Amino acid sequence: MAKAKKVSLLERGQRTITAEVGRIPIRSTLDQSMTVQYAEQLQNLVALARSVIRDTDPQNDVITLGVCSKSDEIIVATGEWVLAVLQHPFLSA
Repeated sequence: MAKAKKVSLLERGQRTITAEVGRIPIRSTLDQSMTVQYAEQLQNLVALARSVIRDTDPQNDVITLGVCSKSDEIIVATGEWVLAVLQHPFLSA
């Protein structure tokens, strides 16, 4: 959890969500409703990405996933926990 705290302190890492894989979020810098909404959608996104990766190579898996839009960049790290960092992509770090 110390890493999550450090990430949230970075200038660009303004919002973070930590969740158990496939479960309700356990820590977030967002309000409750946004946390639940992002966590649910990110779980779906990771599952879809995992399906695509495993279709091409069944032995492979998703470790990190990044998505960038005009207003936000989302970086998701998977493993024992799911850590998502939502940041503004065009601000300097």
